[in-house]
Amino acid sequence: MTAPIRNASPGFALAVHGGAGTLRRGEMSEEQAALYHAGLRRALTAGRDILARDGSALDAVTVAVVAFEDDPLFNAGRGAVFTAAGTQEMDAGIMEGRDRRAGAVAGICGPKNPVLAARAVMEHSPHVLLIGDGALAFCHAQGMTFADPDYFHTEPRWRALQRTLERQRRGLADDVIEDDEARRHGTVGAVARDRAGDLAAATSTGGMTGKMPGRVGDTPIIGAGTYADNASCAVSATGHGEFFIRFGAAHEIAARLRHRGQPLAEAASEVIAALGEIGGSGGLVAVDRDGNMALPFNCSGMYRGYVMGDGIIHTAIYDEPYRSS
Repeated sequence: MTAPIRNASPGFALAVHGGAGTLRRGEMSEEQAALYHAGLRRALTAGRDILARDGSALDAVTVAVVAFEDDPLFNAGRGAVFTAAGTQEMDAGIMEGRDRRAGAVAGICGPKNPVLAARAVMEHSPHVLLIGDGALAFCHAQGMTFADPDYFHTEPRWRALQRTLERQRRGLADDVIEDDEARRHGTVGAVARDRAGDLAAATSTGGMTGKMPGRVGDTPIIGAGTYADNASCAVSATGHGEFFIRFGAAHEIAARLRHRGQPLAEAASEVIAALGEIGGSGGLVAVDRDGNMALPFNCSGMYRGYVMGDGIIHTAIYDEPYRSS
C-alpha cells in the first residue's frame, strides 16, 4: 500500500512501526493522531541520534523500541494489553545481520523493557529464546530493571479487555468487532542500516487483547516477525501473528532478495499481499543492505516512519503523504 523508499546514498537508514491496524480514519481525532506522530518521532529521533554518531544499527533499533515500550500509547512494555485472564504477557525479539545473532523472550511481565531482555538473551546466554519464569530468572540475574504491576496497568488497555470479553460473552464474531484490527495488531518495531553496512531488527509486543494465556505470536519467533541478515535485509512485522508464523514472513522476504534477486519493496509487498489473501492482516518495516526501505501494510493503516542520512523524520498513519519534521 505504500511506495518504496529509496536511499540515494549508502548512509544510514531507520524505519519504525508502532503497530498495524489503526482506528478508522474518520474515528481518529487530530489530537489522537498528533500523539501517535509524536511517539513515532521520539522513537525515530532516539535511533537517528545513534546512527548519526556512527553508532550501530543494533543500538539504534534497541533505543527506538525502548522509546515505544516507555510510551503507554503503544502495545509494548508499559502499554501492553491484557490476556483473557487479566494478566499481561509480553514478547520481544532482536537480531543483528552481521553474524545473525538473535535473542528473544516470550510470556514475561516485569522487566521494564522487554527488548532489553531479548538483547540480554542474545548477548549473555547460549540461547535464542527464553520464556516465562526461566526468562524472568535470567533477567533478574542480569540485573535488569523491573517495574511493579501498576506500571504496566493502563486504564485504556483494561477497558479494551472488558469490551472484548463482553463481546465474546455475547458470541460476537471477530469480523463485527469494531476495533478488531487495533485489538489484534499492536506491536512495535524498528529496522536499521548503519554507516558500516550492518543491519538489525527489533520487535516488541503485548500481544492480542483477550488472547489465551500462554499464547505467543510472531514477534519473538526469528524469521517470522523479526529477522536480519546483512546479505539481504532486516524486517520487523506487526499483524495477526499466527499468519506471519505460518508464512515465515520475515525470512521469506529475505529469501526472495537472496534467491530471486527481487527488490525489497516488491518482495515485501508480495508477502504482505499473500498474507492478506488468506486473512492475515498486518504490515511490516524493512530495510535492505543498500539502505532502501519498504513499509507495506494490508489493513486500515500502520503507525510508521523513517529517517535517512539527511536527518529528516517522516511519519504516517494511513495511506497518505508522510509528515516531515
